[in-house]
Amino acid sequence: MEDQEQQQPEATHGPLAGFTVGVTAARRAEELGALLQRRGANVVHAPALRIVPLSDDGELLAATKELLRRAPDVVVATTAIGFRGWVEAAEGWGLGGDLLKVMGEVRILARGPKVKGAVRAAGLTEEWSPASESMAEVLDRLLDEGVEGRRVGIQLHGEPLPGFVEALREAGAEVVGVPVYRWMPPEDLGPVDRLLDAALARTLDAVTFTSAPAAASLLARAEARGQLPALLDAFAHDVLPACVGPVTALPLHAHGVDTVQPERFRLGPLVQLLCQDLPARARALPVAGHRVEIRGHAVLVDAELRPVPPAGMALLRALSRRPGWVVSRADLLRALPGAGRDEHAVETAMARLRTALGAPKLIQTVVKRGYRLALDPAADTKYAN
Repeated sequence: MEDQEQQQPEATHGPLAGFTVGVTAARRAEELGALLQRRGANVVHAPALRIVPLSDDGELLAATKELLRRAPDVVVATTAIGFRGWVEAAEGWGLGGDLLKVMGEVRILARGPKVKGAVRAAGLTEEWSPASESMAEVLDRLLDEGVEGRRVGIQLHGEPLPGFVEALREAGAEVVGVPVYRWMPPEDLGPVDRLLDAALARTLDAVTFTSAPAAASLLARAEARGQLPALLDAFAHDVLPACVGPVTALPLHAHGVDTVQPERFRLGPLVQLLCQDLPARARALPVAGHRVEIRGHAVLVDAELRPVPPAGMALLRALSRRPGWVVSRADLLRALPGAGRDEHAVETAMARLRTALGAPKLIQTVVKRGYRLALDPAADTKYAN
């Protein structure tokens, strides 16, 4: 019964309570942020890119005119929002009717059900759509059919399609890329710089990526600021990079960064993955008869969420690296951000930490030596090293 009572608060504060998650998306950022916040996360939004409006995109207009000039044999539609945007932009240029007429006479391959819906909403009919929603399966079908001498239009969406275009061209196809939505760096780099600083300071627990251009843009900005090695180190050890799918992860993987990805490449599964992975990475210790779980900016004490100031979290992490062992005031002072040389700052921050935790006996004062987590005796052997 006691265990059941301790589990009840978990549902009230959400699985991501106490964690801070960075969101780099420009599109659907509000939706992703809301999903994270509903599960308790603190969200830092910093769009790592901006989208060129379709009506202003000369490259899209040129590609559209090229397909109208000489119709393709096949059109590959890759994203629902991109396909709809392409048709709407064409209508704005007075080319909508011509584009729909051409596509009504050619084969259309739709990558997945959402794209299929967008195609049908435009009054068109797709010939085929893979159940896997995989571009690799689309490529295999085209190559199996044979594309030599054929003209293939591919609706792009700012995402790289590694090997897709090259494989078609090597097989003899003429490929026309339709660059729906081009990505550019954000006009205001302030939020991106603040997100980078937070990642380097380890005040972020995870950063989400929903497009490869956003990942590439964040890495490029870090490199421009001379922070790329430090950012890669943060991703390797403390800040979880979470990508919506393998294509999105490519720029990070190119720099040797391991990422986590959901099995289904959607925002919901991405959030659910964070709900599993972030709590699993949190340090949980038996201290003074309590279960203490150390999260990003808060602590669960017997499943009760206790927000902790940054200075207090710095002290708590320093103590938890060697639970049960005495940590000197000098070492704790070095752990405090911007504390200077006065060890009184440690005492002040420690008093606030104990108040925040709501259980003063969790941290013991060892006279003339420092402080220690009051690790339960039965756990001493387990955590001795």
